Amino acid sequence: MFLNLVVGALRSSDIKADLRDVYISSAREIEVGKAGAAVVVHVPFRVWKTVRKIHGRLIRELEKKFTKRHIILVANRTILDLNFKRKGLKVRPRSRTLTAVHEAILEDVVGPTEIVGKRTRISVDGTKLMKVYLDPKDKDKENVEAKLNTYAAVYKKLTTKDSVLYFPMVNSTNNNRNATSR
Repeated sequence: MFLNLVVGALRSSDIKADLRDVYISSAREIEVGKAGAAVVVHVPFRVWKTVRKIHGRLIRELEKKFTKRHIILVANRTILDLNFKRKGLKVRPRSRTLTAVHEAILEDVVGPTEIVGKRTRISVDGTKLMKVYLDPKDKDKENVEAKLNTYAAVYKKLTTKDSVLYFPMVNSTNNNRNATSR
């Protein structure tokens, strides 16, 4: 259902010329709690480089069509397990490991912002919580701060890993003092 709606929305948009080589493999809606719903649009990895160039405009166009839903674009990536030799491969590329694919999905989910730091907190009972720090310059851009809970919920749904997304506190007086004392 969502795939047809997304394709229809993109046909009528003003970025139609940029989308000539781009196609969508799937789209689905994910409930994210109080924030409502998010539409996750999967794009083949071969066209992901083209999508990254128009990522911000594409999200804005789709969010106009799908009101009250956040749009998240993710590339389709392949995970090769430890039995990759059965598939006829001699060496498993690092980009196809579980860890590398999950990190790339996190990069895709947070979209137009950039990740500046990650910490993994392991509690006493053994549960892991990944704290992800986003670029504070992007805090005001494109309503990103309101989407942090959506990003965490979608990442949890795609990878089954808990995460919390933050914008780190930037203390300008501290940075100036360190710069002058050097």
